Order: sequence, then C-alpha cells, then structure tokens
Amino acid sequence: MTRPLKPVKEFYSEPEAATYLNMTIGELYALLDRHIFNDGNLRPHGLTFSESDLVLLGFWSKPEDSPKVIRMPRRS
Repeated sequence: MTRPLKPVKEFYSEPEAATYLNMTIGELYALLDRHIFNDGNLRPHGLTFSESDLVLLGFWSKPEDSPKVIRMPRRS
C-alpha cells in the first residue's frame, strides 16, 4: 500500500523561504516583484509559501539552469 507524501511543513514564512532558496529577503522580494507582483499593486506583507511555490521560485531564481521554464507575461 502506498502512502501519500507530505511536505515537511505546510507553509514557509518569508525568512524560511529565503533560506530554503539560499537568498536574502531582499532577493526574494525582488524575485516576487519581478515575476508575481508586477501589475502595479503592492506586494502584501507576511506572505507564506507552500513547497510548490518554492519550487517555482527556485526555477525563476536560476533562469540559466532551467531554460524550459515558461515565464509569466508581464501584466499591464
């Protein structure tokens, strides 16, 4: 019988996410502002991230290592 895999944590705080991604909080914020919060609205404070969020952010943080990642279009 197989058991479903569960992540170590359900949600990661901003500092935990930055540590997981091996970057500073400032670099995490810049990554979020460049790829997610790019429609002119302010980034909310106190974000939390799931493991799948961290995987996507990890791909975006190293574009030269992951050429097959599809970029989100900039919103106008």
